[in-house]
Formats: sequence, structure tokens, C-alpha cells
Amino acid sequence: MTLDATDRRILTVLQKQGRISNAELSERVNLSASACHRRVQRLEEEGYIRDYVALLDTRKLGRPTTVFVEITLSGQADEVLEAFEREVKKIPDVLECHLMAGSADYLLKVVAEDTEDFARIHRAKLARLPGVQGMQSSFALRTVFKTTALPV
Repeated sequence: MTLDATDRRILTVLQKQGRISNAELSERVNLSASACHRRVQRLEEEGYIRDYVALLDTRKLGRPTTVFVEITLSGQADEVLEAFEREVKKIPDVLECHLMAGSADYLLKVVAEDTEDFARIHRAKLARLPGVQGMQSSFALRTVFKTTALPV
């Protein structure tokens, strides 16, 4: 399936307002409500829309500290990578994990209450991940902007 301009307008609106009613969405993209509903269903079925989520405020939930952690593993064998990936998924403080090209093997995005909480996460969880040889942590001082919306 290829996306046309109407599909792209629907995706753009839904990325920013996931709880919008179908009636309001259909008005915003200039379609009838039934045609809009059919398109959204097709976009879901085809996997363009993967999930609907609520984005939470890290400050209100007591996790205002964001830390980016570069992980270097002891080796690149599939078993080492798979073991690391299996275990890192179990740490709820890790919001993202990316296999990287470059100086680090993985880049993690971690949330914490403060530096002491991150030290606990580092010591009790990250340092115990299988295959970890080294870690480099960088604390975000301020988030300039953040979005989950992809350009469509």
C-alpha cells in the first residue's frame, strides 16, 4: 500500500492528537466520517499505525533526569548481543535501546529521579547486564524539544 496525501494528513493529525474523535478527524482532513474511519482502519491493519499511547510527564511522575548511556560490550558474537538485548528489555528505567555503529555498541535512554537514583540503576542494573565491558553516561541538562511525531 502506498500513502496518498489524505493518508499523510490523517497520520499527521493522529500523531499529535491520538484521542481525536473520528468526526473531528474527518473534518480536519476533509473526508466523510465513514471514509475517514475506513482509512484509519486500513492504516492500522497495514501497520502504519502501530499503537495508541498516552505520553506521560516525567517530572510529574518523579523521573525528571534523562541519561544517555553508551554501552560497549566485550564482543560482537550473536550470543553476546542477544543476551544483552534480552536482559536490557527487563529494566523499566530504560526507555530506549539502540544498536549503534561507531564507538559504542548500544545507546540507552534512561530516566531516573536524580543522580543518586541513576547511580543505583547503574550499579544494580546496567553494570550487571551480560557482556558489558564499559559505559559512558551523559546527563541531559535540559530538553530543548521532544517529539514522537514522524515526518509524513
